[in-house]
Amino acid sequence: MIALTRRYEFPAAHLLAQPSLSDAENRRLYGKCANPNGHGHNYGVEVSVSGRVDPLSGRIADPDILDAIFDERVRARFGHRYLNDDPAFADRVPTAENIAQVIHDELAGAIDERTGARLVRVRVRETRRNSFVYGVMA
Repeated sequence: MIALTRRYEFPAAHLLAQPSLSDAENRRLYGKCANPNGHGHNYGVEVSVSGRVDPLSGRIADPDILDAIFDERVRARFGHRYLNDDPAFADRVPTAENIAQVIHDELAGAIDERTGARLVRVRVRETRRNSFVYGVMA
């Protein structure tokens, strides 16, 4: 299998807190990330697709099309935003794990439709020490 991976970034803020818990319980669960004022990250995102190599272009997918899909579906929606306010996080805490899954779900259909490639993995880098993968773990 051949895969193409593109890297992106977008800045956003969030608050890690379960609405059903008290402030003290959220602080125990999420530590400093439960600060009621929220906090921000410059999220790094890797998007990996696989598919057949086009015999004419020699590529799996046009990187410009992948960039446009990411800009339309992720950066425009989540960039410079407070993620807790997005409907995707109405019933789940915007942890990086959940962010990775939401981005995957947001991109998968558009990538398939517009490139013919299949989205296999989304990696979200939240900090230098933390990244989270949704999809194929290879």
